[in-house]
Amino acid sequence: MLRALRSLYRLFQMARSAARHGALSPFEEALAGAGLTPLVLALIRMMFGRPVGELRPGERLANALSELGPAFIKFGQVLSTRSDLLGEDVAADLAKLQDQLPHFSAFEARSTIEAELGSPIDTLYLQFDDTPVSAASISQVHFAVTTPDAEHAEGRMVAVKVLRPGIELAFARDIDLLLWIAEVIERTQPKLRRLKPVEVVKTFAATVHVEMDLRLEAASASELRENFTGDPTYRVPEIDWSRTARRVMTQQRLVGIPFDDGPAMQAAGLEVDEILAKAAAIFFNQAFRDGYFHGDQHPGNMSVGTDGAIQVVDFGIMGRIDKKTRFFLADMLIGFIEHDYGRIAKVFVDAGYLPTSQSVEDFTLNLRSIGEPIHGRPLHEISFARVLGQVFAMAETFEIEVQPQLLLLQKNMLIAEGVSRQLHPGLNIWTLAQPLIEQWMIENRGPQARLEQAAREFTHVVERLPSVMRNLDRLVGHLAEGGLRLDPEALKVINRTGSAWWLWIIIAVLAAGLLFTR
Repeated sequence: MLRALRSLYRLFQMARSAARHGALSPFEEALAGAGLTPLVLALIRMMFGRPVGELRPGERLANALSELGPAFIKFGQVLSTRSDLLGEDVAADLAKLQDQLPHFSAFEARSTIEAELGSPIDTLYLQFDDTPVSAASISQVHFAVTTPDAEHAEGRMVAVKVLRPGIELAFARDIDLLLWIAEVIERTQPKLRRLKPVEVVKTFAATVHVEMDLRLEAASASELRENFTGDPTYRVPEIDWSRTARRVMTQQRLVGIPFDDGPAMQAAGLEVDEILAKAAAIFFNQAFRDGYFHGDQHPGNMSVGTDGAIQVVDFGIMGRIDKKTRFFLADMLIGFIEHDYGRIAKVFVDAGYLPTSQSVEDFTLNLRSIGEPIHGRPLHEISFARVLGQVFAMAETFEIEVQPQLLLLQKNMLIAEGVSRQLHPGLNIWTLAQPLIEQWMIENRGPQARLEQAAREFTHVVERLPSVMRNLDRLVGHLAEGGLRLDPEALKVINRTGSAWWLWIIIAVLAAGLLFTR
């Protein structure tokens, strides 16, 4: 009861903020289902609503979330990856959400560091800048110089990330509120269940959990750095593990040119096209070679070193794609390149993404409507990220389950294309990675690769054959000794569903057993 009352009060505050920014309309149905009647919503709109000019719905929503505080800003950023739920335009507006908040005091930052690392700050850092270089919704960053050691006689320039005081409790309260709203919506609004609000909030909670434990973010940075060992084109900061704990992370300080500042790159003697070529290769290697990618690669997190290396920070959001999904993406890309929409549909069917209740022919026709408009157009006019987004937008119509990791990848593709066109409007970033793409396709999806995969699968079957034979022999032995004894609960299931299917399975197993024992 107390939770419901507390949540309703906070819900009223949310509705008031949404009304103030003209963002109440998209949520009226959901908020009404969560306890705010249409009359209350109308009063809120009348009392707190104000003109918002020509702002788009996504911009209005972003402004409302910014006003609601850190948890809602972060929630909006996570929602920006769900174009399948919100549409591309709203998702793009939410992706611009900035979480630059007022910084907390240097005293609090120093106290947190000393409590977490168990040492006076002067023994950890030779110099510690009290004014932070950035202050976000969850943490803020201070520049520092470590105390000298055997490896660094004059200390090392580092960046120290510190969690906001009390942020864990504040986020826990707001996540509990969001989960309560999501549960009410799923119970009372059948039309909104397709949006899977509870699942979305739980995904958000999992993301925040990683960002609230800076040891996990440090581990993500370490894995990404390890994947690019020996590659001079990509620089991931080294983690200072001796000065890292749950609420503090110390990492190598990277100084460079903002990634979207073309004139500054040229002034430093760097070729913009070469930088974009490196960026395309890095993106491809993360997504396809490694299956582990930085999930928030916007210009604020990226810079270019004086040597032309691309540098990255902030590892709170990472994406992981298994090999099967990478093959799925590659086959889909080939299908669009070759205008073979039947092949793309087959890829979806084989991956189990397209439900059997849906028409493959209708799905193929929809794919054609996406692919044909880009046929014959200059490459610099084609956005592969938008093509992928259009495919994912079909998810609701065809009841397709879209993996959140793919949506995160698509969002990063969109950002990469946007920055690429800003720096060089006549260039398509993906053409720069074409040699890598072609080589990867040959090695992983070409005829020889498919033969090798089939050989591996056959070898796996052969290796398992002795075990299968032993199990069949054991089954035949049980039957010869008086039959199989089934669990009573299993018998109930069989009786409920009918006997024909399992009878034929047993007959098939017996036949196989007799065949192999001859």
